[in-house]
Amino acid sequence: MVVPCLSRNEARRIAIRAQLLDAPRPTDLVNICERLTLLQIDPTAAIAPSADLVLWSRLGSTYDPADLTRAVETDRTLVETVAYIRSPRDLPAVIAEARARTHPFTQAWFEENEPFRRDILALLGTRGPLLSRDIPDTSVVPWPSSGWTNNRNVTRMLESMALHGDVAISGRKGRQRYWDLPGRVYRADLPSLDLDVAVRHRDERRLAALGIARSTGPQIPGESPYVGDAGEEVVVEGTPGTWRVHPAYVDLPFEGRTALLSPFDRLIHDRVRTEQLFGFEYILEMYKPRDKRRWGYYALPVLHGDQLVGKLDATADRKAGTFVVNAIHEDVPFTTAMTAAIRTEIEDLADWLDLEVVGA
Repeated sequence: MVVPCLSRNEARRIAIRAQLLDAPRPTDLVNICERLTLLQIDPTAAIAPSADLVLWSRLGSTYDPADLTRAVETDRTLVETVAYIRSPRDLPAVIAEARARTHPFTQAWFEENEPFRRDILALLGTRGPLLSRDIPDTSVVPWPSSGWTNNRNVTRMLESMALHGDVAISGRKGRQRYWDLPGRVYRADLPSLDLDVAVRHRDERRLAALGIARSTGPQIPGESPYVGDAGEEVVVEGTPGTWRVHPAYVDLPFEGRTALLSPFDRLIHDRVRTEQLFGFEYILEMYKPRDKRRWGYYALPVLHGDQLVGKLDATADRKAGTFVVNAIHEDVPFTTAMTAAIRTEIEDLADWLDLEVVGA
């Protein structure tokens, strides 16, 4: 069988369209999250929290972070899991995968602390929802990590239980999470799935969100970028091997726009895919020493049309009321039209943050 071939332009446009970064902008927050399947939660707010930046990139300045909080904590049209905000329809598959793929070391610690687990469930049953600081540490065996989780037994147990669907995150107080029984947070008829069904569901949903992706590859931290056998096999000119493409996005008209992206945006999350399809190199440099950074502490990738064209090095100085533009790095020479469009996005981002643009 002859495998269809896509140009890199076509592949890029499929990826952009799938991520709702083409024109016109989408208008419904919950529908965006349903398409994207997840928003990554990251505490860094050099400009704004990543989940808010992702939604601003799609919705523009009509987006209000309070709408996301309402969807998660009041309407329950979205749910918070460990490290992500998700569509509720994906919960059964996410939980099934987590239960089947728990690291043996973590599973052993979980089982040794079964009395601790029961204590938490009993306490939440009578007093929940609770912050982790309000839950006593009755662990039998402490978490032995030598890293930042060392002796943080309550948080480690709660997160393990949440991944398994035994507890749920019901809301937040600042950056602290409220924990409760899942029956009070998730829908009552949440089904249990076999692993094969869960994996198939997740692969199909992931491909719908990404548009085009590899079947398998090296493991990377966080959410997998791979889609198994979902979709259809294609090759992309100038790239090695084969890809999987969502057929609904092929041969559609494309109208691009300009967007500033979170460093955690799913369009650029898989750095290898980003380099192969867009010819765009990106590394989040906030963990590097200042003198080792090329693009800045929290540089935002810049999308223009069907290309990633540069990085915006900027910081929100809320005390001073300014949006400080340190540099705009051009990966390709900017045309007059590109420069104007990017400047407009910078002004819009600053306006959304209620800050005044200063700097380069």
